[in-house]
Amino acid sequence: MRKDYKLLIINPGSTSTKISLFENENERFQKSMFHDAPVLLQFPHVNGQVPFRYKVILDMLASEGCDPADIDVFVGRGGSACTQPSGVTVIDQKLYDDTEATVGGSEHAAKLGVMLAWKFALAYHRPAYTLNPTNVDEFCDYARLTGIRGLYRVPHSHVLNPKAVAEAHAEALGKKYEDCNFIVAHIDGGVTVGAHCHGRMVDGSLGADGDGPFAPTRIGSVPVLALLDYLETHSLDEVRLMCSRAGGFVSLFGTSDAKNIHHLVDQGDKKATLVWNTMIYQICKSIGAMSAVLCGKVDAILLTGGLMRYEDIAAGIRQRCGWIAPIQVYPGEMEQEAMAFAVLKVLRGQKEAMTYSGKNVWQGFEGITF
Repeated sequence: MRKDYKLLIINPGSTSTKISLFENENERFQKSMFHDAPVLLQFPHVNGQVPFRYKVILDMLASEGCDPADIDVFVGRGGSACTQPSGVTVIDQKLYDDTEATVGGSEHAAKLGVMLAWKFALAYHRPAYTLNPTNVDEFCDYARLTGIRGLYRVPHSHVLNPKAVAEAHAEALGKKYEDCNFIVAHIDGGVTVGAHCHGRMVDGSLGADGDGPFAPTRIGSVPVLALLDYLETHSLDEVRLMCSRAGGFVSLFGTSDAKNIHHLVDQGDKKATLVWNTMIYQICKSIGAMSAVLCGKVDAILLTGGLMRYEDIAAGIRQRCGWIAPIQVYPGEMEQEAMAFAVLKVLRGQKEAMTYSGKNVWQGFEGITF
């Protein structure tokens, strides 16, 4: 007889906290709260948000009459630890500690999913898991090397939703994810664009690291010398904060609320229109770069994330990138069901969860020393 499971899915983003309660495959409810940048910037460090977001989740559960003690499993987004393979990983004290310490070197609100899930797991004596955190490493060697000896590109990107969307689109085509090549652009509070080659994300922009398109909360790629000049009058901590939480719209407008910025665009505001269209332009540049990574053999360009509710983003990308491959829009995210369904397979013995190793996936170029 199959056991029934209640799973709480915890999904902290750069501008929101989202939870879902699943009973097996059925989502009983989903709750989400938007957090504008000035609210979250009250916390000097992302880790400081844990008590705030924990209470937000408790309040959401209470509003639905749900007692956390009745939940069987806690599942959270992850990131900021050592790089990991894709798949389901057990959350334990070692993963929590490395996540809290940001040993992976990239600050992203997704890390709070692991920290919050573990906090609930300890409080209610239940297991906890994560799926496809932002530090999944499937990069090819060409995506790692830089022109500075000893300095390498380490994957820090949206992985959970892009992989879920890619798998769903492959299924819609009657194919397997492992048999397809996709470019997936996740467009929300942060923006990343990745090249998915036969089931592996072999390259992509590093959104919270000052790489790729700018976004509501991130600076995107900035010329190094210009950034060094900027550092003459600003602290290193200020720049680090702008990479992940205080750049992009926050720096240019004082808010991460894309709704407010797009409203200005609709009213014909010149500044908002320039910023909004520049973001789209930069996303297109990244898509073009990923098409080169895939040697032009692209089955589809998939656009996903919360900002895809704005049709002008898709229109702008079609105008510049429609010649590369068919473009399909998946508004919002598939993250909640992806986490729930993957963990259910583990609970039912259909798949095995990994244990966090505390070591990076990539250990250097084989046979090459710099």
